[in-house]
Amino acid sequence: MEVFIDGASQGNPGPSGIGVVIVDNTKEKTYTISRYIGETTNNVSEYLAFIYALLEALSLRVKNLTIKSDSQLLIKQLRGEFRVRDKNIKLFFDLATHLIERFKNINLVQIDRGQNTEADRLATGAIKDFLKSKEKKHKKRAGRTVASNEKLLF
Repeated sequence: MEVFIDGASQGNPGPSGIGVVIVDNTKEKTYTISRYIGETTNNVSEYLAFIYALLEALSLRVKNLTIKSDSQLLIKQLRGEFRVRDKNIKLFFDLATHLIERFKNINLVQIDRGQNTEADRLATGAIKDFLKSKEKKHKKRAGRTVASNEKLLF
């Protein structure tokens, strides 16, 4: 099974999302994940996309897995080619390596960004959907913007 992953952040840190595309052996897209994950960095969003992909593959009882990502940092850290220096990333790295151990065979492949358009679309789409829904929660009253949970006396 192949999985394409991407994390996105508008600002670093900023609103962030993940995208995961799971493709079966017949090259058919079988499952996607598009999720807003809050305000964080791009590197954290890349790791969370990876972790979500591993968890989904485990739930599908996949034993042999190829994960494709355009994040050089993520792939090279997980392969042991780059050290993990950031203490926040270290937590995600430790979780990811623990999950990797549950697979019989896992192949980590760095791909060009142009080969990862679907996962990127899902990650950036999650951010756009969140920001759009956030805008709708505000109403215009008496010439000022008011949050939907704010009570006005007039």
